[in-house]
Amino acid sequence: MVAVELSKIIIDEKRQDQIIVLKEKAGDRQFPIVIGFLEASSIQMRIAGVAASRPLTHDLILTMIKTVDAQMESLVIDKMIENTFHAKIYLRLKDGITKIIDCRPSDGIALAVRTEAPIFVDDDVMQHAVVFK
Repeated sequence: MVAVELSKIIIDEKRQDQIIVLKEKAGDRQFPIVIGFLEASSIQMRIAGVAASRPLTHDLILTMIKTVDAQMESLVIDKMIENTFHAKIYLRLKDGITKIIDCRPSDGIALAVRTEAPIFVDDDVMQHAVVFK
């Protein structure tokens, strides 16, 4: 597994698809992921410290996680199938059990920026996805 961090968010309000760039923490490799406008906006708002007047979907999910005394351990981008990334949220329950939940990388990243959970990419995915070195 390769530890990565969110490096850039590229939002173009005229397009539906937006781009986030993940960068290797201990290196120079980077790769883009195309995500939806709403997910990009949710991530950007959280990073900028902008609070919505009502909870956004990712805020609601985080509230639900906290309400059941669970915490997000990490996000793992574990597959790329036909140029589509797949991810898993690792959620630690109050009894110490870890549950693995399938998700879109964009939703997982939106939760990771809210919880400061680490983001990892499978080695094979990283090798195939890297665009910038």
